[in-house]
Amino acid sequence: MSRRTSRPGWAEASMIYLEPRVVAVLFLGFASGLPLLLTASTLAIRLTESGVDLTTIGLFAMVGVPYSLKFLWAPLIDRLPLPVLSRVFGRRRGWLLATQAALVAALLGLGAVDPRVDPGQTALLAVIVAFCSASQDIVIDAYRVELLEERQQGAGAAMIVFGYRMAMLVAGAGALYLATFYDWFWTYAAMAGLVLVGSVAVLLNREPEVAVDAATVDRERRIAGTLRADRVGIAAWLSSAVVAPFADFLTRRGWLTILAFVVLYKFGDALAGVMANPFYIEIGFTKVEIANISKLYGFVATLAGGFIGGIIVHRLGIGASLLICGVLQMVSNAVFALQAVAGHDTSMLMVTIGFENLAGGMGTAAFVAYLSSLCNVAYTATQYALLSSLMAVARTVLASPGGAIAAETGWVTFFLITTVAAVPGLILAWVLLRREPPPRPVLAETG
Repeated sequence: MSRRTSRPGWAEASMIYLEPRVVAVLFLGFASGLPLLLTASTLAIRLTESGVDLTTIGLFAMVGVPYSLKFLWAPLIDRLPLPVLSRVFGRRRGWLLATQAALVAALLGLGAVDPRVDPGQTALLAVIVAFCSASQDIVIDAYRVELLEERQQGAGAAMIVFGYRMAMLVAGAGALYLATFYDWFWTYAAMAGLVLVGSVAVLLNREPEVAVDAATVDRERRIAGTLRADRVGIAAWLSSAVVAPFADFLTRRGWLTILAFVVLYKFGDALAGVMANPFYIEIGFTKVEIANISKLYGFVATLAGGFIGGIIVHRLGIGASLLICGVLQMVSNAVFALQAVAGHDTSMLMVTIGFENLAGGMGTAAFVAYLSSLCNVAYTATQYALLSSLMAVARTVLASPGGAIAAETGWVTFFLITTVAAVPGLILAWVLLRREPPPRPVLAETG
Protein backbone atom coordinates (compact mmCIF):
# COMPACT_ATOMS: atom_id res chain seq x y z
CA MET A 1 0.00 0.00 0.00
CA SER A 2 1.61 3.19 -1.15
CA ARG A 3 2.33 6.21 1.01
CA ARG A 4 2.01 9.51 -0.78
CA THR A 5 4.34 12.43 -0.26
CA SER A 6 1.84 14.95 -1.66
CA ARG A 7 -1.91 14.64 -1.60
CA PRO A 8 -4.46 16.33 -3.86
CA GLY A 9 -7.25 18.38 -2.32
CA TRP A 10 -10.73 16.89 -2.12
CA ALA A 11 -12.05 18.94 -5.04
CA GLU A 12 -9.02 18.03 -7.15
CA ALA A 13 -9.36 14.38 -6.13
CA SER A 14 -12.99 14.27 -7.32
CA MET A 15 -11.95 15.47 -10.80
CA ILE A 16 -10.26 12.13 -11.38
CA TYR A 17 -13.63 10.76 -12.49
CA LEU A 18 -13.49 12.98 -15.59
CA GLU A 19 -10.20 11.55 -16.84
CA PRO A 20 -10.74 9.66 -20.14
CA ARG A 21 -9.27 6.34 -19.04
CA VAL A 22 -11.38 6.32 -15.87
CA VAL A 23 -14.51 7.10 -17.92
CA ALA A 24 -13.64 4.20 -20.25
CA VAL A 25 -13.73 1.84 -17.27
CA LEU A 26 -17.35 2.88 -16.62
CA PHE A 27 -18.39 1.51 -20.02
CA LEU A 28 -16.34 -1.64 -19.58
CA GLY A 29 -18.09 -2.22 -16.25
CA PHE A 30 -21.43 -1.81 -18.03
CA ALA A 31 -20.48 -4.44 -20.61
CA SER A 32 -19.32 -6.72 -17.80
CA GLY A 33 -22.56 -6.50 -15.82
CA LEU A 34 -25.06 -6.99 -18.67
CA PRO A 35 -24.96 -10.79 -19.12
CA LEU A 36 -25.34 -11.88 -15.48
CA LEU A 37 -29.11 -11.46 -15.02
CA LEU A 38 -29.78 -12.60 -18.59
CA THR A 39 -28.68 -16.07 -17.47
CA ALA A 40 -30.15 -15.75 -13.95
CA SER A 41 -33.31 -13.99 -12.70
CA THR A 42 -34.37 -12.52 -16.07
CA LEU A 43 -33.94 -15.93 -17.71
CA ALA A 44 -35.92 -17.53 -14.87
CA ILE A 45 -38.89 -15.27 -15.65
CA ARG A 46 -38.65 -16.17 -19.32
CA LEU A 47 -38.55 -19.88 -18.47
CA THR A 48 -41.58 -19.53 -16.20
CA GLU A 49 -43.56 -17.75 -18.92
CA SER A 50 -42.61 -20.51 -21.35
CA GLY A 51 -44.09 -23.16 -19.06
CA VAL A 52 -40.82 -24.79 -17.96
CA ASP A 53 -41.32 -26.71 -14.69
CA LEU A 54 -39.91 -25.37 -11.43
CA THR A 55 -37.47 -28.24 -10.95
CA THR A 56 -35.84 -27.50 -14.30
CA ILE A 57 -35.77 -23.77 -13.57
CA GLY A 58 -33.97 -24.49 -10.31
CA LEU A 59 -31.32 -26.51 -12.15
CA PHE A 60 -30.65 -23.51 -14.39
CA ALA A 61 -28.85 -21.93 -11.43
CA MET A 62 -25.92 -24.17 -12.39
CA VAL A 63 -25.29 -22.14 -15.55
CA GLY A 64 -23.46 -19.61 -13.36
CA VAL A 65 -20.65 -22.04 -12.51
CA PRO A 66 -18.19 -20.51 -15.07
CA TYR A 67 -18.08 -17.32 -12.98
CA SER A 68 -16.69 -19.31 -10.04
CA LEU A 69 -14.17 -21.25 -12.13
CA LYS A 70 -12.82 -18.49 -14.36
CA PHE A 71 -9.39 -18.66 -12.74
CA LEU A 72 -8.89 -22.04 -14.45
CA TRP A 73 -8.58 -20.55 -17.94
CA ALA A 74 -7.32 -17.10 -16.93
CA PRO A 75 -3.67 -18.18 -17.61
CA LEU A 76 -4.58 -18.89 -21.24
CA ILE A 77 -6.04 -15.41 -21.65
CA ASP A 78 -3.00 -13.96 -19.91
CA ARG A 79 -0.48 -15.53 -22.26
CA LEU A 80 -1.99 -16.83 -25.52
CA PRO A 81 -2.03 -14.34 -28.41
CA LEU A 82 -5.01 -14.42 -30.76
CA PRO A 83 -4.36 -14.69 -34.50
CA VAL A 84 -4.73 -11.33 -36.25
CA LEU A 85 -6.57 -9.62 -33.36
CA SER A 86 -3.58 -9.58 -31.00
CA ARG A 87 -1.32 -8.30 -33.76
CA VAL A 88 -3.72 -5.54 -34.84
CA PHE A 89 -5.17 -4.42 -31.51
CA GLY A 90 -2.73 -5.75 -28.89
CA ARG A 91 -2.97 -8.56 -26.34
CA ARG A 92 -5.67 -7.18 -24.02
CA ARG A 93 -7.76 -5.30 -26.58
CA GLY A 94 -7.67 -8.26 -28.97
CA TRP A 95 -9.01 -10.61 -26.31
CA LEU A 96 -11.63 -8.07 -25.22
CA LEU A 97 -12.98 -7.67 -28.74
CA ALA A 98 -12.98 -11.45 -29.26
CA THR A 99 -14.84 -12.24 -26.02
CA GLN A 100 -17.35 -9.45 -26.62
CA ALA A 101 -18.04 -10.67 -30.16
CA ALA A 102 -18.55 -14.22 -28.83
CA LEU A 103 -20.82 -12.86 -26.09
CA VAL A 104 -22.98 -10.97 -28.59
CA ALA A 105 -23.37 -14.11 -30.72
CA ALA A 106 -24.21 -16.25 -27.66
CA LEU A 107 -26.84 -13.77 -26.45
CA LEU A 108 -28.47 -13.70 -29.88
CA GLY A 109 -28.53 -17.50 -29.86
CA LEU A 110 -30.05 -17.60 -26.37
CA GLY A 111 -32.70 -15.11 -27.45
CA ALA A 112 -33.58 -17.12 -30.55
CA VAL A 113 -34.09 -20.50 -28.85
CA ASP A 114 -37.51 -21.46 -27.47
CA PRO A 115 -37.17 -22.82 -23.90
CA ARG A 116 -40.50 -24.62 -24.15
CA VAL A 117 -39.44 -26.55 -27.25
CA ASP A 118 -35.81 -27.19 -26.32
CA PRO A 119 -34.86 -26.49 -22.68
CA GLY A 120 -31.62 -28.45 -23.15
CA GLN A 121 -30.39 -26.18 -25.92
CA THR A 122 -31.48 -23.17 -23.87
CA ALA A 123 -29.37 -24.40 -20.96
CA LEU A 124 -26.37 -25.02 -23.23
CA LEU A 125 -26.57 -21.53 -24.71
CA ALA A 126 -26.95 -20.02 -21.23
CA VAL A 127 -23.76 -21.79 -20.15
CA ILE A 128 -21.98 -20.47 -23.26
CA VAL A 129 -23.16 -16.94 -22.42
CA ALA A 130 -21.87 -17.35 -18.85
CA PHE A 131 -18.54 -18.70 -20.10
CA CYS A 132 -18.09 -15.82 -22.56
CA SER A 133 -19.14 -13.35 -19.87
CA ALA A 134 -16.68 -14.78 -17.31
CA SER A 135 -13.92 -14.68 -19.94
CA GLN A 136 -14.79 -11.06 -20.69
CA ASP A 137 -14.55 -10.29 -16.96
CA ILE A 138 -11.05 -11.80 -16.84
CA VAL A 139 -9.85 -9.50 -19.61
CA ILE A 140 -11.69 -6.40 -18.36
CA ASP A 141 -10.14 -6.74 -14.89
CA ALA A 142 -6.65 -7.15 -16.37
CA TYR A 143 -7.17 -4.31 -18.86
CA ARG A 144 -8.44 -1.98 -16.11
CA VAL A 145 -5.48 -2.68 -13.83
CA GLU A 146 -2.96 -2.15 -16.64
CA LEU A 147 -4.71 0.82 -18.28
CA LEU A 148 -4.98 2.95 -15.15
CA GLU A 149 -2.17 4.61 -13.27
CA GLU A 150 -1.84 3.72 -9.60
CA ARG A 151 -3.49 6.99 -8.53
CA GLN A 152 -6.52 6.11 -10.71
CA GLN A 153 -7.13 2.63 -9.33
CA GLY A 154 -9.60 3.72 -6.62
CA ALA A 155 -11.68 5.74 -9.08
CA GLY A 156 -11.45 2.87 -11.56
CA ALA A 157 -12.79 0.47 -8.93
CA ALA A 158 -15.74 2.81 -8.27
CA MET A 159 -16.43 3.18 -11.99
CA ILE A 160 -16.35 -0.57 -12.65
CA VAL A 161 -18.88 -1.10 -9.84
CA PHE A 162 -21.07 1.77 -11.05
CA GLY A 163 -21.12 0.48 -14.63
CA TYR A 164 -21.79 -3.08 -13.43
CA ARG A 165 -24.71 -2.03 -11.24
CA MET A 166 -26.26 0.10 -13.97
CA ALA A 167 -26.01 -2.82 -16.39
CA MET A 168 -27.75 -5.11 -13.90
CA LEU A 169 -30.57 -2.58 -13.67
CA VAL A 170 -30.84 -2.53 -17.47
CA ALA A 171 -30.65 -6.34 -17.79
CA GLY A 172 -33.18 -6.75 -14.97
CA ALA A 173 -35.91 -4.11 -15.01
CA GLY A 174 -35.01 -2.85 -18.51
CA ALA A 175 -35.21 -6.30 -20.08
CA LEU A 176 -38.58 -6.96 -18.44
CA TYR A 177 -39.98 -3.70 -19.79
CA LEU A 178 -38.76 -4.60 -23.29
CA ALA A 179 -40.14 -8.12 -23.07
CA THR A 180 -43.55 -6.68 -22.15
CA PHE A 181 -43.81 -4.87 -25.49
CA TYR A 182 -41.61 -7.04 -27.71
CA ASP A 183 -40.76 -10.73 -27.75
CA TRP A 184 -37.78 -12.24 -25.93
CA PHE A 185 -35.59 -12.45 -29.04
CA TRP A 186 -35.63 -8.70 -29.57
CA THR A 187 -35.08 -8.16 -25.85
CA TYR A 188 -31.94 -10.31 -25.91
CA ALA A 189 -30.88 -8.71 -29.21
CA ALA A 190 -31.09 -5.27 -27.59
CA MET A 191 -28.99 -6.47 -24.64
CA ALA A 192 -26.45 -7.97 -27.07
CA GLY A 193 -26.23 -4.63 -28.85
CA LEU A 194 -25.51 -2.86 -25.57
CA VAL A 195 -22.49 -5.10 -25.00
CA LEU A 196 -20.90 -3.24 -27.93
CA VAL A 197 -20.61 -0.20 -25.65
CA GLY A 198 -17.60 -2.02 -24.22
CA SER A 199 -16.14 -2.60 -27.68
CA VAL A 200 -16.37 1.12 -28.47
CA ALA A 201 -14.59 1.94 -25.19
CA VAL A 202 -11.82 -0.53 -26.10
CA LEU A 203 -11.37 0.90 -29.60
CA LEU A 204 -11.16 4.46 -28.24
CA ASN A 205 -8.33 3.55 -25.85
CA ARG A 206 -4.84 2.26 -26.49
CA GLU A 207 -3.37 -1.08 -25.58
CA PRO A 208 -1.66 -0.73 -22.17
CA GLU A 209 2.12 -0.77 -22.38
CA VAL A 210 3.54 -2.67 -19.44
CA ALA A 211 7.11 -3.05 -18.27
CA VAL A 212 7.75 -6.36 -16.51
CA ASP A 213 10.42 -6.12 -13.83
CA ALA A 214 13.70 -8.00 -14.14
CA ALA A 215 13.00 -10.16 -11.08
CA THR A 216 9.89 -11.58 -12.75
CA VAL A 217 11.80 -12.42 -15.92
CA ASP A 218 14.59 -14.10 -13.93
CA ARG A 219 12.08 -16.13 -11.91
CA GLU A 220 10.41 -17.47 -15.05
CA ARG A 221 13.80 -18.44 -16.47
CA ARG A 222 14.70 -20.31 -13.29
CA ILE A 223 11.38 -22.19 -13.31
CA ALA A 224 11.82 -23.11 -16.98
CA GLY A 225 15.41 -24.12 -16.28
CA THR A 226 14.28 -26.87 -13.90
CA LEU A 227 12.55 -28.71 -16.76
CA ARG A 228 14.24 -31.51 -18.63
CA ALA A 229 15.22 -30.76 -22.20
CA ASP A 230 12.60 -33.16 -23.59
CA ARG A 231 9.83 -31.34 -21.71
CA VAL A 232 10.64 -27.76 -22.61
CA GLY A 233 7.78 -27.15 -25.10
CA ILE A 234 4.32 -27.10 -23.56
CA ALA A 235 5.68 -27.67 -20.05
CA ALA A 236 7.77 -24.50 -20.22
CA TRP A 237 4.75 -22.54 -21.37
CA LEU A 238 2.59 -23.96 -18.59
CA SER A 239 5.28 -23.19 -16.02
CA SER A 240 5.36 -19.52 -17.03
CA ALA A 241 1.58 -19.19 -17.41
CA VAL A 242 0.39 -21.23 -14.41
CA VAL A 243 3.27 -21.88 -11.99
CA ALA A 244 4.98 -18.49 -12.26
CA PRO A 245 1.96 -16.40 -11.13
CA PHE A 246 1.77 -18.43 -7.91
CA ALA A 247 5.53 -18.38 -7.45
CA ASP A 248 5.55 -14.61 -7.90
CA PHE A 249 2.88 -14.13 -5.24
CA LEU A 250 4.67 -16.39 -2.76
CA THR A 251 7.78 -14.20 -2.96
CA ARG A 252 5.92 -11.26 -1.42
CA ARG A 253 6.56 -10.31 2.15
CA GLY A 254 3.66 -11.41 4.34
CA TRP A 255 1.79 -13.24 1.57
CA LEU A 256 -0.13 -15.37 4.08
CA THR A 257 -1.30 -12.20 5.84
CA ILE A 258 -2.38 -10.77 2.50
CA LEU A 259 -4.40 -13.87 1.62
CA ALA A 260 -6.05 -13.91 5.06
CA PHE A 261 -6.93 -10.23 4.64
CA VAL A 262 -8.48 -10.84 1.20
CA VAL A 263 -10.74 -13.51 2.72
CA LEU A 264 -11.66 -11.64 5.92
CA TYR A 265 -11.98 -7.97 4.96
CA LYS A 266 -15.61 -8.35 3.81
CA PHE A 267 -16.48 -11.24 6.13
CA GLY A 268 -18.60 -9.29 8.63
CA ASP A 269 -20.35 -7.48 5.80
CA ALA A 270 -21.08 -10.78 3.99
CA LEU A 271 -22.31 -12.53 7.14
CA ALA A 272 -24.84 -9.76 7.78
CA GLY A 273 -25.82 -9.45 4.12
CA VAL A 274 -26.73 -13.09 3.66
CA MET A 275 -29.52 -12.76 6.26
CA ALA A 276 -30.64 -9.20 5.50
CA ASN A 277 -33.75 -10.02 3.45
CA PRO A 278 -35.07 -12.68 5.87
CA PHE A 279 -34.47 -10.16 8.67
CA TYR A 280 -36.57 -7.48 6.93
CA ILE A 281 -39.45 -9.90 6.39
CA GLU A 282 -39.37 -11.31 9.93
CA ILE A 283 -39.57 -7.90 11.61
CA GLY A 284 -42.59 -6.96 9.52
CA PHE A 285 -41.51 -5.08 6.39
CA THR A 286 -43.54 -5.68 3.22
CA LYS A 287 -42.05 -6.64 -0.13
CA VAL A 288 -42.89 -3.15 -1.45
CA GLU A 289 -41.09 -1.49 1.46
CA ILE A 290 -38.07 -3.74 0.95
CA ALA A 291 -38.05 -3.01 -2.79
CA ASN A 292 -38.33 0.76 -2.34
CA ILE A 293 -35.87 1.17 0.53
CA SER A 294 -33.45 -1.76 0.33
CA LYS A 295 -33.26 -2.15 -3.43
CA LEU A 296 -33.84 1.30 -5.00
CA TYR A 297 -32.68 3.63 -2.22
CA GLY A 298 -29.92 1.16 -1.30
CA PHE A 299 -28.80 1.02 -4.94
CA VAL A 300 -28.27 4.79 -5.00
CA ALA A 301 -26.46 4.68 -1.65
CA THR A 302 -24.11 1.95 -2.93
CA LEU A 303 -23.22 3.98 -6.01
CA ALA A 304 -22.61 7.07 -3.88
CA GLY A 305 -20.42 5.01 -1.56
CA GLY A 306 -18.39 3.73 -4.48
CA PHE A 307 -17.71 7.23 -5.76
CA ILE A 308 -16.80 8.53 -2.30
CA GLY A 309 -14.55 5.52 -1.78
CA GLY A 310 -12.73 6.21 -5.04
CA ILE A 311 -12.08 9.81 -3.99
CA ILE A 312 -10.81 8.71 -0.57
CA VAL A 313 -8.40 6.23 -2.19
CA HIS A 314 -7.08 8.95 -4.48
CA ARG A 315 -6.84 11.45 -1.62
CA LEU A 316 -5.49 9.29 1.24
CA GLY A 317 -4.04 6.20 -0.47
CA ILE A 318 -5.19 2.59 -0.46
CA GLY A 319 -3.99 1.61 3.02
CA ALA A 320 -5.70 4.39 4.98
CA SER A 321 -8.83 3.98 2.82
CA LEU A 322 -9.10 0.28 3.65
CA LEU A 323 -8.89 1.03 7.34
CA ILE A 324 -11.41 3.92 7.29
CA CYS A 325 -13.92 2.10 5.08
CA GLY A 326 -13.47 -1.11 7.08
CA VAL A 327 -14.39 0.69 10.31
CA LEU A 328 -17.50 2.13 8.65
CA GLN A 329 -18.48 -1.34 7.39
CA MET A 330 -18.17 -2.69 10.93
CA VAL A 331 -20.28 0.13 12.38
CA SER A 332 -22.96 -0.46 9.73
CA ASN A 333 -23.46 -3.98 11.10
CA ALA A 334 -24.03 -2.54 14.57
CA VAL A 335 -26.71 -0.26 13.08
CA PHE A 336 -28.57 -3.41 11.99
CA ALA A 337 -28.70 -4.41 15.66
CA LEU A 338 -30.39 -1.04 16.39
CA GLN A 339 -32.85 -1.79 13.57
CA ALA A 340 -33.64 -5.12 15.24
CA VAL A 341 -34.47 -3.22 18.46
CA ALA A 342 -36.55 -0.61 16.59
CA GLY A 343 -38.48 -3.26 14.65
CA HIS A 344 -40.81 -2.18 11.84
CA ASP A 345 -39.71 1.45 11.56
CA THR A 346 -39.28 2.68 7.97
CA SER A 347 -37.39 5.81 8.98
CA MET A 348 -34.86 3.70 10.87
CA LEU A 349 -34.68 1.30 7.91
CA MET A 350 -33.68 4.19 5.65
CA VAL A 351 -30.88 5.06 8.08
CA THR A 352 -29.78 1.42 8.30
CA ILE A 353 -29.86 0.75 4.55
CA GLY A 354 -28.31 4.10 3.69
CA PHE A 355 -25.42 3.64 6.11
CA GLU A 356 -24.83 -0.03 5.20
CA ASN A 357 -24.86 0.51 1.43
CA LEU A 358 -22.80 3.70 1.62
CA ALA A 359 -20.14 1.99 3.76
CA GLY A 360 -20.25 -1.16 1.62
CA GLY A 361 -19.76 0.82 -1.58
CA MET A 362 -16.83 2.70 -0.07
CA GLY A 363 -15.26 -0.52 1.17
CA THR A 364 -15.67 -2.21 -2.21
CA ALA A 365 -13.93 0.65 -4.03
CA ALA A 366 -10.98 0.54 -1.63
CA PHE A 367 -10.83 -3.27 -1.68
CA VAL A 368 -10.89 -3.58 -5.48
CA ALA A 369 -8.17 -0.93 -5.69
CA TYR A 370 -6.10 -2.97 -3.22
CA LEU A 371 -6.59 -6.23 -5.16
CA SER A 372 -5.53 -4.38 -8.31
CA SER A 373 -2.37 -3.15 -6.60
CA LEU A 374 -1.40 -6.73 -5.74
CA CYS A 375 -1.24 -7.86 -9.37
CA ASN A 376 2.09 -8.22 -11.14
CA VAL A 377 1.52 -6.83 -14.64
CA ALA A 378 3.15 -9.97 -16.08
CA TYR A 379 0.20 -12.04 -14.75
CA THR A 380 -2.60 -9.52 -14.21
CA ALA A 381 -5.48 -11.65 -15.53
CA THR A 382 -4.44 -14.79 -13.64
CA GLN A 383 -3.65 -13.16 -10.32
CA TYR A 384 -6.74 -10.94 -10.26
CA ALA A 385 -9.00 -13.90 -11.16
CA LEU A 386 -7.47 -15.91 -8.31
CA LEU A 387 -7.76 -13.05 -5.79
CA SER A 388 -11.36 -12.26 -6.74
CA SER A 389 -12.27 -15.96 -6.42
CA LEU A 390 -10.66 -16.01 -2.98
CA MET A 391 -12.60 -12.86 -2.08
CA ALA A 392 -15.82 -14.75 -2.86
CA VAL A 393 -15.02 -17.29 -0.12
CA ALA A 394 -16.29 -14.89 2.57
CA ARG A 395 -19.45 -14.23 0.58
CA THR A 396 -20.25 -17.92 0.07
CA VAL A 397 -18.53 -20.50 2.26
CA LEU A 398 -17.77 -18.49 5.40
CA ALA A 399 -21.14 -16.68 5.40
CA SER A 400 -23.18 -19.88 4.94
CA PRO A 401 -23.68 -20.53 8.70
CA GLY A 402 -25.35 -17.11 9.05
CA GLY A 403 -28.87 -18.55 9.13
CA ALA A 404 -28.03 -21.07 11.83
CA ILE A 405 -26.37 -18.38 13.97
CA ALA A 406 -29.37 -16.03 13.62
CA ALA A 407 -31.83 -18.81 14.49
CA GLU A 408 -29.82 -19.72 17.59
CA THR A 409 -29.08 -16.23 18.92
CA GLY A 410 -31.81 -13.85 17.75
CA TRP A 411 -31.39 -10.81 15.51
CA VAL A 412 -29.79 -8.32 17.92
CA THR A 413 -27.11 -10.77 19.04
CA PHE A 414 -26.60 -11.99 15.47
CA PHE A 415 -25.80 -8.53 14.14
CA LEU A 416 -23.50 -7.83 17.08
CA ILE A 417 -21.68 -11.07 16.19
CA THR A 418 -21.33 -9.87 12.58
CA THR A 419 -19.88 -6.63 13.94
CA VAL A 420 -17.24 -8.57 15.85
CA ALA A 421 -16.63 -10.71 12.75
CA ALA A 422 -15.34 -7.56 10.99
CA VAL A 423 -12.57 -7.06 13.57
CA PRO A 424 -10.03 -9.62 12.22
CA GLY A 425 -10.13 -7.96 8.80
CA LEU A 426 -9.53 -4.56 10.40
CA ILE A 427 -6.57 -5.89 12.39
CA LEU A 428 -5.05 -7.32 9.22
CA ALA A 429 -5.68 -4.00 7.42
CA TRP A 430 -3.76 -2.23 10.19
CA VAL A 431 -0.88 -4.72 9.90
CA LEU A 432 -0.70 -4.25 6.13
CA LEU A 433 -0.98 -0.47 6.45
CA ARG A 434 2.20 -0.42 8.55
CA ARG A 435 4.16 -2.31 5.92
CA GLU A 436 5.69 -1.06 2.72
CA PRO A 437 4.68 -3.24 -0.26
CA PRO A 438 7.27 -4.94 -2.46
CA PRO A 439 8.28 -2.80 -5.47
CA ARG A 440 5.56 -2.97 -8.09
CA PRO A 441 6.41 -3.22 -11.82
CA VAL A 442 5.95 0.17 -13.43
CA LEU A 443 3.20 0.71 -15.98
CA ALA A 444 4.50 2.57 -18.97
CA GLU A 445 2.52 5.65 -20.03
CA THR A 446 0.02 5.00 -22.81
CA GLY A 447 -0.76 8.59 -23.61
